[in-house]
Order: sequence, then C-alpha cells, then structure tokens
Amino acid sequence: QVQLVESGGGSVQAGGSLRLSCAVSGSIFSLNDMGWYRQAPGKQRELVATFNSLGRIKYAAFVQGRFTISRDNAKNTLNLRMNSLKPEDTAVYYCNVDGRTGTLAPFASWGQGTQVNVSS
Repeated sequence: QVQLVESGGGSVQAGGSLRLSCAVSGSIFSLNDMGWYRQAPGKQRELVATFNSLGRIKYAAFVQGRFTISRDNAKNTLNLRMNSLKPEDTAVYYCNVDGRTGTLAPFASWGQGTQVNVSS
C-alpha cells in the first residue's frame, strides 16, 4: 500500500507564495513520474507540473515561470514552490505518483488534495 500525503496549502493574497509538499510512504521499490495537478470549482482537473524519473520537467503554460517543481528521491517527496500567485490559481492541488511497490507491482496513486486560496 502506497500513501501520498500533501501539505502546505492555505490562503494567501495575490502576489504571495506557497510551498506544497507531497510525502510518499509505504512499500516502495521505485518512483517514476511525479506530478502536481489542480482542480478549480466547476472545472476539470488539469496538469500543473510533472517531474519524471529521468529528470525531465514539464510545466503547464499558465505557470509562466512562477512555479518550481522539485523532487527528493531519497526522501520520496515532491514539492511545488508557487510564487506570484493569482486568484485564478485558487484550486485543490493534487499530487500524483506512479512507480513500483516493494513487490514490483506497478502503482499509480493520487493524494487527497490540499486547498489553495488566493484572494485579490
């Protein structure tokens, strides 16, 4: 069983910053792709940023250099530093990870989500 626990969400004013973290625990052999997604009220879940096992990073166009994704393979954590936040960044942010468990079974899991509110 693999668990993902996100933290770091909250409420900030426009222009502020937040740092989200996703801790992956359980029986893990390897982690492959790790990413952040978000879902605003009434909208579909969308990709924010991903970081694959080869070190390749992809950002959504709306990030525009404001966010930085990072991963710590030794600690099995994924982070997202968000600067210059805008009201339209308000959403529930989810961590998504895939890899193999200790028994080499493939897995893909979502975290429970962390709320980010940006006021104008």
